[in-house]
Parts: sequence; structure tokens; C-alpha cells
Amino acid sequence: MTHPIRRALISVSDKTGLVEFARALATFNIEIISTGGTAKSLHAAGIPVLDVASVTGFPEIMDGRVKTLHPKIHGGLLSVRGDTAHESAKKTHDISDIDLLVVNLYPFEETVEKKSDWETTIENIDVGGPAMIRAAAKNHDRVTVVVSPDDYPAVLSELKAHGGITAEATRRSLAAKAFARTAAYDAAIAQWFSAELAETTPGYFAIGGKRLQILRYGENPHQTAALYSSPDQRKGVASAEQVQGKELSYNNINDTDAALDCLSEFRNEPEAACVIVKHANPCGVAIGHSPFEAYGKALACDPVSAFGGILAFNRNLDEETAFEVSKLFTEVIIAPGADDGARAILATKKNLRLLLLGDIPNAQAPAIAVKSIIGGLLVQTRDGYSVDEMNLRVVTRREPTKSEIKDLKFAFRIAKHVKSNAIIYAKNGATVGIGAGQMSRVDAARIAVRKSEDAAKAAGQTLPLVHGSVVASDAFFPFADGLLQAAEAGATAIIQPGGSIKDDDIIRAADDAGLAMIFTGIRHFRH
Repeated sequence: MTHPIRRALISVSDKTGLVEFARALATFNIEIISTGGTAKSLHAAGIPVLDVASVTGFPEIMDGRVKTLHPKIHGGLLSVRGDTAHESAKKTHDISDIDLLVVNLYPFEETVEKKSDWETTIENIDVGGPAMIRAAAKNHDRVTVVVSPDDYPAVLSELKAHGGITAEATRRSLAAKAFARTAAYDAAIAQWFSAELAETTPGYFAIGGKRLQILRYGENPHQTAALYSSPDQRKGVASAEQVQGKELSYNNINDTDAALDCLSEFRNEPEAACVIVKHANPCGVAIGHSPFEAYGKALACDPVSAFGGILAFNRNLDEETAFEVSKLFTEVIIAPGADDGARAILATKKNLRLLLLGDIPNAQAPAIAVKSIIGGLLVQTRDGYSVDEMNLRVVTRREPTKSEIKDLKFAFRIAKHVKSNAIIYAKNGATVGIGAGQMSRVDAARIAVRKSEDAAKAAGQTLPLVHGSVVASDAFFPFADGLLQAAEAGATAIIQPGGSIKDDDIIRAADDAGLAMIFTGIRHFRH
């Protein structure tokens, strides 16, 4: 672009900063074309504006579905200035150049978030907006395209600095953002359609989101990272309010998401629940009569690993619990809310991040999980299966007691959120030993026992915490050695999916050891 911007088309749903921006454009003698509500807002502010219909010579029709889809608009956006054929076409058809396009789209994502009906959602799919944005972005050598009010100040600054002209680098950057915006918009529409039609593996998979935050770095300091929103409407870290503490890091966000995902299992739990996570694995989970009791029981499982971990609660944080939690170095606490006393206590910990959700996500809500691989994406439905929905089958001579069944279900809930291979020991509504991410299931069982022994010593107890507990395995035992390891540690009952070719041997070993065992028929691998 070698000449100043002379003509702009503005059509926005988000009118944040609109009047101020348009008024500033007018000081550069830029003619403004506009549509519908945008034109009304500018007229009301006393800013001269041409209605699109007066430019096209064609009225808005079909309830506004057709208004900018016209050669006089797209010709003005797409023409190559100075090209003989293009200049001739413009002269023949009375088309004038449009040098600046300011468009943000119908609020489709917000409409979905409000759980609007089908017709309302469809009417909030923008057609003319994306078409104009793509046209302007394609012709960015000659047209400046703005898709967010966040970019108004930078554009005005350039116009002032360069006599009404924007720099090539700026136009290219804005064009890249424009294409990314339309891509994310289309991805949101595609994902909504897939969800509405229950298509879990559509022929084309689209994913996109809005950048919420540039992070200091990724998993390691040499990696760059950012946090983006997604069309998934579940409550989570991305939607939580941070009320205090340092900026969240990539690892903070990842670990807090893991804690919240596990906590969601206790969304409807009548008792308070606490989850402690370290390096994306639960290191202590418990339920209790109060957040204070749940926290104490969860911490007892592995107080060493809990140092520098993430805490998640399914109840509002109270002063008593906050005081106890403040004794431990903690990176992040996430809860539905916190009372004034709790906030005051945690405020003394300047580096502690406190996140408030308002509500706990639904563990059974359908959602898509995406993982990048070299040259592609792995996409699956998230593991929303609850142990309460499973057909539990007792396969041993001894049936578990009522208290054992309660702990077995509790332990299997946790196994779903521990990296495979996973072994979970639980007793009285609390984890008492967790073995995570091992290549061998028997090694996971041994590690869980060893951690239980260490925790018992720290608490001044003689017997390991796993003594008298139950145990859950996220997948079947391929051999009896893992089961026997649990029996030797003092476990009394086992829950596992079953399905091994050696199931009969495993059942006999459980009977010989006097254990009760339940098969769920459902596996919970987490890789």
C-alpha cells in the first residue's frame, strides 16, 4: 500500500471501542461505509457514514442474511490497484476501492455457550463477515483487515506515524490473524454440528480457539507456549477467575487441569473432596465431612510429593482449611469459591495462585480429547465412564463388605486419573498408596506400597497405610504377581476390569489369599 487509506468498511457485532475508533478514522478524512446496527451506532455518535445499500444500490434482504455479498463490496476489497484489467473492471462497473476492513463476526461461540436453540444458533453463523475478511486478508498488500477491537490502537498509531498508511509487516500480521480467526470460527461451527449430530469421528476434524494468554514458556524454558480457549463449554482452568498469585505457567495449567479432571468425579459427592496433584498425577485424594478433613486425609497419602503441588476442592474454601493449607508450599489452589477469611489467609502467600470456578465440571459430560503426534492428531471421546454406571461382578468366593465396596468404587474413580500402569490403594475414603506410570503393573503395586510405608513412618505408624485397604487397577492383572503383592501388603479386596487370558488363575490366587475381587469390564488406561 503506497497511498493513504481513503475508504473503510466497518461492520461489527462487538462494538467495544467502535465510536472512538471511527471518530479517529474520520480525522484522516477516511470515508466510512457500514451496515445495520454498526451504521446506527455511528450515526448516533454524529460520525458521517454511508450505508452499504447506498454503495451497492441493493437493499439488505432476507432478514439481513444478504447485504455485503455484492461485487461492489468484494471488487473493492479484492482489486489489484494499478492492474490494467482490474482498473478497467472497476471503471466499467463503478467499483471503488476499500482500503480498510473492520469486521468482527456474529457471536456464534457465545450463542452456543448460552445453549440457544437450533434456529437461533444457525442464525448466528456469519456468512458475509468471513467472506469479506478472507477477501481483505488475501489482498493484504493493498487492504488492511482488522478483526478485533484489540488492534484498534495499533492501527491508529500506524496511521498517525505514517500519514494514513499502514506498514506491510502490519498488514501481513493482521491478515494472518484474520485467517486464523475465520478458521477458529469455522472450527467452532463444525464442532457444534458434530456434537449436535453425535458424530464423534467426522470426516474432517477442525480445532481452533482464541488465545487467552501468552505463557512465559512451555514445559521447559526453551519451549514457547500459550493458552487458548476452545469451543468445549465445560468449566475449567481456562474459564476460572484467578484472584491472586503469580501468572500461571504451562505446567501449572496442565497440573491444575489434571486435578480438576479428577475432582470432577466428586461433583455430586455429598461429602467434601480434596485432590492433590503433582506432575499431572494425583498423589493424594480423599473425601471427608469438611474440606479440612478431606485435605488432611489426602495429604497423609504422600506428604512428600504434595510439596509444591496443586490442590483442588469440590467445596468452597473456608478459613480453617485455608489456614491448614497455608502451612504447605502449594503452587495452585482451585475451588468453587472461598470465603473472606480464607482469602485473607491465602493473600499472605503472594506466589500462591488461587483460582475460583463457581462450579465443578461434570465428569460425564461428552467432550473430545486431542493429542498431537508427528504429522497428525489423535482424537478420541474423553473417558467419561463412571464406576457407578458399570456392571460390577464379584468373581471370588468372598464378597466384599459394604465398606469395602465403597472404597473399591472410590479407588477405581481415582485409577481413571492416574497415568498407566496405575495401582491405587484406598481406605476409609482416602488414597493410602498410589503407583503411577510404570511399565510393569507389579512395579506400580510395589511403588504404591513403598510410598505407603514412607508415609506411615512420617506419621509415626508401624504398619504401612495400605494395611487393611482395598486396591484398584486401571487394567487387568496379566499375572497373579501384582495381586499377590497387594495381598502381602495387607489389602483385603481388589477391583479391576478383568479380561486377561489368565483371569481364572488370578481369581484362584485371590481366593487362596482370602481376597474379595470385583470385575468392572471397563478399562481406564491413561497414557
